[in-house]
Amino acid sequence: MKIIAVIPARYKSSRFPGKPLVDICGKPMIWWVYQQALKVEEFSEVYVATDDERIKEVCDQLSMNVVMTSSEHPTGTDRVGEVAQKIPADLIVNIQGDEPLIESSTIRAAILPFYDDSTLRVSNLMTKISNPVDVINPTVPKVIVNKDGVGVYLTRAATPHPKGNIEYDFYKQVCVYGFRPEALKFFCDYGKKFGKAKIEAIEDIELLRFIENGYKVQFIEVQSDTVAVDTLNDLHRVRDIMKKRRCAYEH
Repeated sequence: MKIIAVIPARYKSSRFPGKPLVDICGKPMIWWVYQQALKVEEFSEVYVATDDERIKEVCDQLSMNVVMTSSEHPTGTDRVGEVAQKIPADLIVNIQGDEPLIESSTIRAAILPFYDDSTLRVSNLMTKISNPVDVINPTVPKVIVNKDGVGVYLTRAATPHPKGNIEYDFYKQVCVYGFRPEALKFFCDYGKKFGKAKIEAIEDIELLRFIENGYKVQFIEVQSDTVAVDTLNDLHRVRDIMKKRRCAYEH
């Protein structure tokens, strides 16, 4: 089975312009994600997918494979879908470029369910929330699954509400996704025809397009301290963590 990793990277982020290139311990954020992806043995190739020449230039300078894509894509998943059309593979793993603390073992976890279930089309990761602030932070999507770990809903709200018992563990999304090519094709074709799905548009969480349309999304729980960089405060938090680790992965 040919498996490739794709890291979508957009310069013109509405919340944090230029964030793929922000400096963390002397390297751009996208570099840290790329290095962890390279450690996953199952990947035949790792690519950055971008529409911006500034990101491409940095990738070229740092010997990172990069694919130029359309600037018209409304979501990162659409950008990954374009790469899937250009580079045939049996499985495409979408790794968000704004999680520089992601571990290679965490990335690999998104692949494993496909070995056991030939009918599976989409996977995603989740981790138990350890910082209470993340429960009410709207930039952190919370994950709700059934007893088998199949996705029921994702939301930016503090949901589900534990009535009568506060001993409940909340889970947040870890933005690593496994896609069969046909699932990516569905996502892109749906977007071209209808735009975002109803609840997807309200929550602004791409994975809801699959759940709304009856796709089984298998979630895998991982132990991960990853932090998605959506704001400047997130960046400061990641830099502090990296400094405490003494930039262990920097060469």
